[in-house]
Amino acid sequence: MAEKEMTGSKDGEKHTGYTGAKFGMWFFLMTELIFFGGLFLLYSVYRSTYAADFHIAALDENIVIGSVNTVILITSSFTMALSISAVRKGDNRLSAWLQAGTIAMGCVFLVNKYFEWGDKIGRGIYPNSTLMMQKKKGEMLFYSLYYVMTGIHALHVIIGIGVIGAMLLLTRSGAINSGSFVKLENTGLYWHFVDMVWIYLFPLFYLVT
Repeated sequence: MAEKEMTGSKDGEKHTGYTGAKFGMWFFLMTELIFFGGLFLLYSVYRSTYAADFHIAALDENIVIGSVNTVILITSSFTMALSISAVRKGDNRLSAWLQAGTIAMGCVFLVNKYFEWGDKIGRGIYPNSTLMMQKKKGEMLFYSLYYVMTGIHALHVIIGIGVIGAMLLLTRSGAINSGSFVKLENTGLYWHFVDMVWIYLFPLFYLVT
């Protein structure tokens, strides 16, 4: 009887810990949503004010790279979800490979973004540059928002890659397993959020009409 009570107590503590970890992650994501929501609101105000200028500036965006990066992040979100499913089924090896694939796709996304930024900077399109100061106010605002919002998003991608890397090591060591995977689940939630933000950024900057 005492043994059953002890087991039940441990299960209860485990459930409470899992619920608390999930609640904490969702609370963190809510603060992130508010932060990005403010940026999206700022973008909307300026776009409605300088619609023509935003359209002209958006014509300079590389829609091919933007589209490729969108596919990459959507696919990486899928592999991240599969890695969680694999570890829940006890297949840590497959989960580790899927996490590695997610990291690789995140790195490819950043490389593409590096070349995209590099092209603009090489042509003198960056805040306070001589060429930028000659553009209309709406175009200047578009590029300023572009660098700020995609830059912050890229920082989140870098953080996500680092965290997934840590989860990969924990998965390989067995610390993350079919009985303890809340850390990996929370990492997956964060990565899905980062992907979702890009899905909004892509049409705002690359498909402005």
